[in-house]
Amino acid sequence: MTDQLLSDTKRYPGMTRWFSPWLLLKLINNVVVSSIFGQYADRRLIIAALDTVEPAVHLQRAEAFRGKLDGDGDEIWIDWVADLGDGFDSTYAVASLLSAKTLTVEGVTTPLPRGQALIMGGDEVYPLASRQAYYNQLRQPYAWASPDHDKSDDKGRPVLAIPGNHDWYDGLVLFLALFCKEKPWHIGSLRTCQRRSYFAVRLTEDWWLWATDVQLLDDMDKPQADYFTTIAQGMPENSNIILCSAEPGWLYTDTNRSSWEIMEYAAGIARKAGKNHSIPLILSGDTHHYSRYESDRGRQFITSGGGGAFLHPTHQLEKEVSVLFVDHRETLKLGVMTDRSDAKRTTEAAYPSFSKSRALTFGNIFFAFTNWDFSLLMGAIYFLFAVLISLHDYPDAYVAILGAFAAGLIGYSFKQEASKKGKIWGSSFAHAVVQTAVTIAASRWFADFNAHHFTWTGRWWELWEWLGILAIEMVPVGFVFGGTIFGLNMLFTCLFLRMNRNDGFSSLRLGSYKNFVRLKLKKDGFEVYAIGLDRVPNRSDWYPNPKHQRNRPDPEVPVYLSKVGIQPHLIEKVALSFPAKGDSPPTAAV
Repeated sequence: MTDQLLSDTKRYPGMTRWFSPWLLLKLINNVVVSSIFGQYADRRLIIAALDTVEPAVHLQRAEAFRGKLDGDGDEIWIDWVADLGDGFDSTYAVASLLSAKTLTVEGVTTPLPRGQALIMGGDEVYPLASRQAYYNQLRQPYAWASPDHDKSDDKGRPVLAIPGNHDWYDGLVLFLALFCKEKPWHIGSLRTCQRRSYFAVRLTEDWWLWATDVQLLDDMDKPQADYFTTIAQGMPENSNIILCSAEPGWLYTDTNRSSWEIMEYAAGIARKAGKNHSIPLILSGDTHHYSRYESDRGRQFITSGGGGAFLHPTHQLEKEVSVLFVDHRETLKLGVMTDRSDAKRTTEAAYPSFSKSRALTFGNIFFAFTNWDFSLLMGAIYFLFAVLISLHDYPDAYVAILGAFAAGLIGYSFKQEASKKGKIWGSSFAHAVVQTAVTIAASRWFADFNAHHFTWTGRWWELWEWLGILAIEMVPVGFVFGGTIFGLNMLFTCLFLRMNRNDGFSSLRLGSYKNFVRLKLKKDGFEVYAIGLDRVPNRSDWYPNPKHQRNRPDPEVPVYLSKVGIQPHLIEKVALSFPAKGDSPPTAAV
């Protein structure tokens, strides 16, 4: 069998180079365009206008989902994965674990059965929403992990998806075209079955799942609010709701309160139905690690965004968070779990551990070389400033260079860290001062060196010789020193100032420490199995599965296997039981 994977690395990419200047320009363009025009062409409103059905039909669709699940009874398994479709290797590794009929996990005595449905919790592709990205970085990994047994058969394991901000960068055009069409989209053996970017489905007699679409502006449109109101009023009394969102608003209360307010608004809809619904579990992705908070009412807040995207740090997590939940304030405390290395100890309910997260941050020492394309940009900036100093070596030129560095770094940091104004001014200005000092020192040293070793006679072509020599001198300085200073700033601020959570780790492009959640829903409670994967196989570790037959694909036979194996382990298990009905109200009542 021809190894397509190894022969076509361009089609199936590695981890995204987030600091590529070209990508940064494209992302800025998409963010600006989406932010300006998204509110005037909100696809959620358009799809709602086209999906003109009676409110009762929405409830019927939600109820009908239960019939798509294999098995019968009040106990089912559901899988949750979020933030996938970045590097192929990490996405395919997680897809392979999710597709296995049973999963043997280190730390669990018996194999875990595959989820009867898969929920994708946002950002199905990175970095931009394109047809090629959806097919090559989402569909293909899952199709290889569990091949389509019959392309003409629309029956299969259901998959539901929530759009994240990266899915919204094209205005949600492709997401709606793929996930929300009437005829199911085949993702290997998976089958799409939603009609809108937000949805509610009934899982068992007592369990429902609600998934909101927060769009780029962190709002809930009127048709979406009406939709969940219809669902809440039609649900049986005392129903349990798993509330899902593409953003863990409880983690963003210091930077983006709107993100949490949408979840609180959805909970308010459930409360206003007057049927004593409870929300014992809230799930989200967006932050690319695993963490769990527990409220003083027993409600579990789980972030699991390890489906394939680069890793986010955990050491910046607050130990305690306070949120307004409908009409009361709840205190959320970071959970505790058994330390994997020492069963007698407990540690924070976070993966990777705080100590591992801090250690990984030191990878930014090598930023200049691991992000060579951005360092080349720094080299070009150093060169341009060196030209200015060579032509106008006066204090006002130095002030202009400092102002340019400071404006760029402070402006960017304000966009990333809106709530930390004092830290932004201090750290960004200090960063600008260091970059300016190195630029001036190098520029003046090379100016003196060139004056003593080269003779210029005023001929026109000597200008180009001078520029060429200066570029040869200054670009490497900017590359090494400018890039390294940039990386050291992210290292310091990420470790000590709780800043650069995103940039400090996107620069590392770590495909390791992936995770997903497997849920067991029961009549009297639920169990959460958080699954971690420390190491993802490299591209060269995959090889064709000799049991796979292209003409007779079997969903249980993946196309590629790993030479080094894929070794998942249990991050933690959370088991909660509800009080018997009539004894006392659920602790997680809305």
